Amino acid sequence: MRRFFSLGTIGIGIGLVKAPEVLAAQPVAIDTGSTAWMLISTGLVLLMIPGLAMFYGGLVRTKNVLGTMMHSFVSMAIIGVLWAVCGYALCFGKNVLGGWIGWNWDYFFLKGIDDAIHPAGVPEYVVAMFQGKFAIITPALIAGAFAERVRFRSYCAFITLWFLLVYCPLCHWVWAEDGFLFNMGARGIIDLAGGTVIHVSAGISALVAVLYLGARKGYPRVAATPNNLVTTMIGAGLLWVGWFGFNAGSTVSSGLDTARALTMTQISAASGALAWMLIEALHLKKATSLGFVTGILAGLVVITPAAGVVRPYGAIILGAASSLICYGAILMKYKLGYDDTLDVFGVHGVGSGLGVLLLSFFIRPSWLAEAAQKAGGAWTAFDQLGVQAAGMAITILYAGLLTLFLVWLINRVLGFRLDEQDEAVGMDQSLHGEHGYGLLDVR
Repeated sequence: MRRFFSLGTIGIGIGLVKAPEVLAAQPVAIDTGSTAWMLISTGLVLLMIPGLAMFYGGLVRTKNVLGTMMHSFVSMAIIGVLWAVCGYALCFGKNVLGGWIGWNWDYFFLKGIDDAIHPAGVPEYVVAMFQGKFAIITPALIAGAFAERVRFRSYCAFITLWFLLVYCPLCHWVWAEDGFLFNMGARGIIDLAGGTVIHVSAGISALVAVLYLGARKGYPRVAATPNNLVTTMIGAGLLWVGWFGFNAGSTVSSGLDTARALTMTQISAASGALAWMLIEALHLKKATSLGFVTGILAGLVVITPAAGVVRPYGAIILGAASSLICYGAILMKYKLGYDDTLDVFGVHGVGSGLGVLLLSFFIRPSWLAEAAQKAGGAWTAFDQLGVQAAGMAITILYAGLLTLFLVWLINRVLGFRLDEQDEAVGMDQSLHGEHGYGLLDVR
């Protein structure tokens, strides 16, 4: 991840993680301001996971509300443990296996960072826990695409393997100091908080999974109206608040770059919500609550990779453009007939992919000037666009192919889809023996 923080009066960009021997050679005092903000940011990103559970849970039918919310919450447990055991080491250790993945025995079980301080003046434990929340939410995003029709044990197996084989390599390539995408071009791919690593990878994986697994029983003939849009709206609000930690925390500092990232996040989310509301007013002659919160998400995902380099006018344009393109992508879903239940590909994949590419044309001039200096010549928006496009293409290809293999494998070994009877009864009763509201809904 391109992290920016200040040392004295000089703003510099560095990789997120330094090897323990570098930390030992260059001892850094704890910056209490940055540490306090990173602690808050870690909590804010964790808040996004129950926010996502509420957002998704309100959109499905009553008989699937608990099962859907469990998809988000169980990721906190499975990925939370895997991250401490080996995830941090795989993502931010030094290149192994030709750079496909990283490894550092000092990060195994986090056993070597008990006294370590990140160069930004933040305890390494805090940085590790902050990054761990990103790892938790990414596979949980995918669950919205095949909501209402998968086995719980199979989903648990899927997110375990997907985290190890898809997320960790992508994270290493983009955010580790020796990752090849981190070092591509003059200053590497621009992806502040996970446009490629999180949203594009989750979006394309979601699309591949639903194409393989097929649609819900009766789709699109049987109505599948949301059970509680109030819950969905509250979840969207929690996501908006949490996204400040998501993006502004990714600067690993508490300074000018933090303020920039926070500001662009707010502006883009507002722009996305407003644009979606206007689009619906023109197209449907009304503004819906579901459309409004979808616009919020469209604005948030598009600015995720870009919040560190664009300025306010760019954030407004990106937010509005994301709503327009995502609106079109969701309409196309109905025309093409695939069942992305909660529009993971249509919003996260399409919206964030748009941000990864379009940010190139709104980069702060000072950033391009530094890139040109490093390149030893001119470095233009189109040069950076080439880096962004290459990074996104690699992400799509890698995540798509690996997801196809994993879904096929799990389906063969465990059976991924619910059988027709269990799907008709609903995940809450058939898989968990519970009812979210004490009500039955057998539609």
